[in-house]
Amino acid sequence: MNKTASVTREKLNAEVDGKPLEQFVLTNKNGLRAVVLNWGGTLASVETPDRNGKFDNIVCSFSPDNERFLKNPPYFGVTCGRYGNRIAKGKFTLDGTEYTLATNNGGNHLHGGVKAFDKYIWNAEPVQGEGFAGVKLTLVSPDGDEGYPGTLTSVVTYKLTDKNELRIEYSATTDKATPLNLTNHGYWNLKGARAETGTVLDHVMHLNCDSYIAVDDESIPTGKLTAVKDDSPMDFTKAKPIGQDLGKLTNDPQGYDHCWVINGGGDSTKEPVLAAEVREPSTGRVMRVLTTEPGVQFYTGNYLPGTPDVHGFAKHGGFCLETQKFPDSPNQLSFPSCILKPGETYRQVTVHEFGVE
Repeated sequence: MNKTASVTREKLNAEVDGKPLEQFVLTNKNGLRAVVLNWGGTLASVETPDRNGKFDNIVCSFSPDNERFLKNPPYFGVTCGRYGNRIAKGKFTLDGTEYTLATNNGGNHLHGGVKAFDKYIWNAEPVQGEGFAGVKLTLVSPDGDEGYPGTLTSVVTYKLTDKNELRIEYSATTDKATPLNLTNHGYWNLKGARAETGTVLDHVMHLNCDSYIAVDDESIPTGKLTAVKDDSPMDFTKAKPIGQDLGKLTNDPQGYDHCWVINGGGDSTKEPVLAAEVREPSTGRVMRVLTTEPGVQFYTGNYLPGTPDVHGFAKHGGFCLETQKFPDSPNQLSFPSCILKPGETYRQVTVHEFGVE
């Protein structure tokens, strides 16, 4: 085991737009290890022990030599921005001006557009402090980027602590009012994130959420919040296997891809509150997710390939817990505001706590 947390910087054998791809390896005193890439602000791996002390990576990703590494169609581990999740028809009106965004999900805007934050090399520097090792990533998005107003400067800092936490701290400033919803799109499999491991449907999950956001057949919010007690497949207030009620869902492809409303969430001036707790029975791994955000998008890898191979993972081979503002908030007046204005600082903190039982 390491006596102190450490960070190492390593160049990969690849470039984008003449800039080198780099990875930052964070290690804490207990031997936990996380790898973060400057490409897309991506969380590429997290290695934690099982109940027998065996370490394994629990984050799905493509290796740099995989042909899908740069395109990364599932958004494995990336930082989504400017707006994670969907904006209906790629349009919104702000201060009397209608803005048209790039559409890349049918006729809708998803995860920031065609060339969004996941398709850039971020400026990256290692950071270290008492009890943690990390990396600070910075990206400047120009006025008009994918249709958004204002020059936006975003900072995402990953910290692996000696308390076996992965903290993701977000901040941003802008020179014009703009929608903003940054999130991490990590896919987790607590059995070990390998193509041959299989699905996450036997993971046992609790969501600290009494309601979720109803959506139409394009996953656009209707504006209605639905109590989970009125819709049993959506009720994770009591822990249950992820796949227990999957057969009751009617969406195509079948699986979860919805935003739940976190009880007590949405106040970035306070400490993060519990969003989710996940247990994996065979390994004993436990992950708790806490956040300052109001919502968490729970997604079960519905579009991953049906057959695992070197190019991907099985359908339901990983789950996402994307802490975020509500989908389509720029067009939903009843939802909490997602608008960042000049002179303000956007703040978001999400913490993953790792344990074993």
